[in-house]
Amino acid sequence: MKALMIQGAGSNVGKSVLVAGLCRAALRRGLSVAPFKPQNMSNNAAVTVDGGEIGRAQALQAVACGLEAHTDMNPVLLKPETETGSQVVVQGKRIATVKARDYAALKSDLMAPVLESFERLKARAELVIIEGAGSPAEVNLRAGDIANMGFARASGTPVVLIGDIDRGGVIAQMVGTQAVLEPGDAAMIRGFAINKFRGDPRLFDDGYALIAERTGWQGFGVIPWFGDAAKLPAEDALDISAASGGGAYHIVCPMLSRIANFDDLDPLKLEPGVRVTMVRPGVALPGDADLVILPGTKSTRGDLAFMRAQGWDIDLQAHLRRGGRVLGICGGYQMLGRVIRDPDGIEGAPGEMRGLGLLDIETDMVPEKRLERVEAVHEATGLRVAGYEIHIGRSVGPDCARSFARVGARAEGAVSPDGRVAGTYLHGLFSADGFRQAYLARLGVASSSVSYSAEVERVLDALAEHLEVHMDVAALLELAGCRL
Repeated sequence: MKALMIQGAGSNVGKSVLVAGLCRAALRRGLSVAPFKPQNMSNNAAVTVDGGEIGRAQALQAVACGLEAHTDMNPVLLKPETETGSQVVVQGKRIATVKARDYAALKSDLMAPVLESFERLKARAELVIIEGAGSPAEVNLRAGDIANMGFARASGTPVVLIGDIDRGGVIAQMVGTQAVLEPGDAAMIRGFAINKFRGDPRLFDDGYALIAERTGWQGFGVIPWFGDAAKLPAEDALDISAASGGGAYHIVCPMLSRIANFDDLDPLKLEPGVRVTMVRPGVALPGDADLVILPGTKSTRGDLAFMRAQGWDIDLQAHLRRGGRVLGICGGYQMLGRVIRDPDGIEGAPGEMRGLGLLDIETDMVPEKRLERVEAVHEATGLRVAGYEIHIGRSVGPDCARSFARVGARAEGAVSPDGRVAGTYLHGLFSADGFRQAYLARLGVASSSVSYSAEVERVLDALAEHLEVHMDVAALLELAGCRL
């Protein structure tokens, strides 16, 4: 079996980026490679070629492998809807919404589809690189585990443990992880690497040697900080930078509590004429904003209440009085309407909520989730765009007569009579270079030659080269069972 699992000594140690880089490195060495994450928790999802959804990180890793995203790459996806409950997506389809305390009982049924997806990937690729979730040191969650050591042992996959030196205490992270694991789990770890080192890596030689001596693990390298990782789609809202770019045109996006698919804004951050600000809770929307984008959310009514608690609804009214524009995407589009109804309690307790009233539409939540890659024509520019829909809810009303786009014969989205407020269910629009630049040109932003997809490919290649220099990639591939 040719497979390798990358686990972390903690959350946010850089596993997703490292797996993407190793996938690209393996591809550049001539191997057919596929990414895999047994269980992910993220509201940043992607629609797959087979009509399901997976975590955005695995979609990026698929790009690194030169593949289309497929549901087998992330068979279990947890999408938090509240502080204590998540939607459970298995092999691309929603099966339930459960409280955290009830998920443990469900996990025992999920190893079978996880291994089924893994076996299908193995049959299609020469190498599968697997990403763990959180940390195997969370031994209180070990019973029924499908994300870390439970999967590693069920599949017989060797593990390399990654530590994050940037947050401090990396020696304790590594040695402590081995200390708390039961012997059978600890035996699955065959090596380690240290990530996010700033400065001269040789300064950590003694610490590196100490980890190897205390654990008996093989060291695979000390990886310096890779700044361009910020240009890749982020999986976790905590990784979103507060401000990007230095252009004159100011785009502002409030950081909702259940923000989803926030990588919609990534292509805009690369435009030289644009400045993007992600506004944290407790901070007013900037008065110099030209365009406010209300992003997707996993809980429309919950985040509408959250917006009002921050005073952002009042800020939006002031923004429009100053002549600003507003674009709502997916859940943000739903918020712009007059009312949101949820009679079946799909997003919480049954009920309805008054919307922001900036578009003359009404939204009804429905049990069926729309998951589809789409091609559309933007009404204002006449340009074709490729995007995807991933939502529950249907929105209708007079402003839908002025559609944002057309998907075949179907009108999509809505625009206010004065054209300054618009909403759409289409994610991924700004990844299309021609559309993005034409859209911005209508707002007075000078055209550019930025290619978003080319920039992502450039960063993935640079990341692979970075890892080739600072990790023993050949030894990692040998551990995985590859012979080059």
